[in-house]
Amino acid sequence: MRAPYYPWALRHLLTGCPSVGCLMDLCDENYRHLLRLAPRLRTLRGRLQSRVSGGMDLHLEILEQTPYTTCIHLTYYFEHQDQAHPDPDATLRVYHDSRQVEVLGLLQRVLPPCSDGDREMLLQKWRVNLFLSKWLAYCVHQGHRFAPAELPDASCREPVTVC
Repeated sequence: MRAPYYPWALRHLLTGCPSVGCLMDLCDENYRHLLRLAPRLRTLRGRLQSRVSGGMDLHLEILEQTPYTTCIHLTYYFEHQDQAHPDPDATLRVYHDSRQVEVLGLLQRVLPPCSDGDREMLLQKWRVNLFLSKWLAYCVHQGHRFAPAELPDASCREPVTVC
């Protein structure tokens, strides 16, 4: 499959000086990508898995659902020496009222969020959100989608964990 087309150069995005407005636009774009992956995100519970032919399984776990936010864990699991290694491994807070996604934590090896400890907070946030945008667009392009599973009896539900 072909990777999504982006009209901007990655090098420019990584070396440019992002503004707060650009970061907000990127968080908004991430929200749109995420809702394409999980259109009924506000109704999802527990752990879900999306499978596409010829691709890695994408795992989504709902950590917390509130009226205005959803906290999720999104990852691939790579098998290595009988152990599952998550990469990329993202914890995200979705703000439904403002239609934004905030990266709470991101571990991945492809595009390190910062190369030294002196980076400004805005640049760090820009880089993790940029990575998330590229990853979500790729997952959408591959055809991943999360749909609600049949809900078990209310007495069998697992408690929802808070981020």
